[in-house]
Amino acid sequence: MTQSKTLPGGFAGSLTGASRRRFLQMSGATALGAGVLPFLKALPASAQAAETLVVVTGQTINSLDLHRTGTNRASYQVAVNVYDRLVSFGTKETPDGGLSYDYETIVPELAESWDIAEDSITFHLKPDATFWDGKPVTAEDVRWSFERAVTVGGFPTVQMKAGLLVEPSQFEAVDEKTFRVKLLHPSKLTLPDLAVPVPIVINSEVAKANATADDPWAMEYLHQNPAGSGAFKVTRWDPGQQLVYERNDDWAGGPLPGVKRVIVREVPNPSNRRALLERGDVQINFDLPNKDAQELAESETVSIFSTPIENCIHCVGLNYSFEPFQDPDVRKAVAYAIPYADIFQTAAYGRGAPMWGGDAAVETTDWPRPFPYETDLDRAREHLAKSGFASGFEVPLSISLGLADWMEPTALLIQENLAKLGIAATIEKIPGANWRTACLVEKRLPMHLENFGGWLNYPCYYFFWAYKEGHLFNSSNYANPEVETLVDETLHMPTDNPEYAPKIKRLFEIAIEDLPRIPLWQPALNVGTNGATGYEYWFHRQLDARGLERS
Repeated sequence: MTQSKTLPGGFAGSLTGASRRRFLQMSGATALGAGVLPFLKALPASAQAAETLVVVTGQTINSLDLHRTGTNRASYQVAVNVYDRLVSFGTKETPDGGLSYDYETIVPELAESWDIAEDSITFHLKPDATFWDGKPVTAEDVRWSFERAVTVGGFPTVQMKAGLLVEPSQFEAVDEKTFRVKLLHPSKLTLPDLAVPVPIVINSEVAKANATADDPWAMEYLHQNPAGSGAFKVTRWDPGQQLVYERNDDWAGGPLPGVKRVIVREVPNPSNRRALLERGDVQINFDLPNKDAQELAESETVSIFSTPIENCIHCVGLNYSFEPFQDPDVRKAVAYAIPYADIFQTAAYGRGAPMWGGDAAVETTDWPRPFPYETDLDRAREHLAKSGFASGFEVPLSISLGLADWMEPTALLIQENLAKLGIAATIEKIPGANWRTACLVEKRLPMHLENFGGWLNYPCYYFFWAYKEGHLFNSSNYANPEVETLVDETLHMPTDNPEYAPKIKRLFEIAIEDLPRIPLWQPALNVGTNGATGYEYWFHRQLDARGLERS
């Protein structure tokens, strides 16, 4: 029997070792095609076996270590499938019959139970949890892994900080199977932050054995050699080509995966990915372009799952380090010049939610919210005429080739309208593997497209990442002292605190006025299946292979 209690922030925490419920959806898909297209000839012969599931994606995995500086979003799936966390989110059915993670429910993964006090959370580890080499997972492994996450800097350290996990001294191995987190103060984000991909538990003995004086956290080793306890092991990684997962039959973190092997094949051309799915040569096409999702929605053999991405916005980033964009009238001129409706139909094929033409008055804390800008070239010209750049200027408009299916048509339409104002935008195409470094780490792109989505579903969390100075997804180099204060005040505040809503509304007002990011639309994540069941949408927008099966 499972006991639950309400946790701070409204989360239901399972207090037994019961595994999260897995649902299966879809049946009757076609069998694996007999023909294999040329770009799949590198797959091993075992890919044809019923125990193997093949996934194609246009994304490039550039590291097997989420904590490594420069690790891109596509690589997050490795942390999900290969490593365990103490806890996870539950699973729920969506209104259309699909599956989604359940943000309101926290369930066990490595921890079989936990106790919440005013100043700490104490986790009791599953006694049968082991790493791939057979070593038991201990509280010391958890402590070392958490210390690594808060120490290495960059994205993982800031993500841990969002849950008030800041100092190594907060983490204590009480005994071999008891781990304690000391709380700086209560926060609605602490427990859910332990269920995101970052706080992975690493085999500390393996990591330490491969560390050096110059690399005390074994970053170079774990970049290519994971050391986890998760549902799958990595048996092969050919960067830019494929990643092969092999099931860990001793996994204690949840129900054993339904397939023995998952091959994730990188196929850059979306037309080729679509052909493979329709033929039945692959079972999953992950992150389909909107055009393909729309056209395949009526297919008798392919099932399309199209899920709005919570707390996510496709936007135009205007970098404050670029002189013209330091002028507020230039920023507003760009906002009024963007052909929003044309972009939504051309790049999104109408899938998702518009983020333009909203009310000027901020009455609610709903997020994402449409900003009160719309296509109006006369108003755009008025603002540009008032600026210090009335005659226009030249600017690169950067896009990622890894996201070209929506970024390229969007950029072309923006380029066309900006030219009508005398702003000459040159489209710069950056390889997907280099995008994160150029756009987010170095923050050197004057004008660019971006698509950040906040993992923890609160507006204050979105602003923490995308509007605070120096934070990873603040690709616009934006800095505003009032925003800094408001985010710090609301991030850990309960949403029922009477001060919460007014402060969030003020954040919205500043974002609308300052415009470091111009929202375009809230996207949907599209996934096609043909011969697979158990696909589940997750906030991190990466493949969770643990619930998949062949049909």
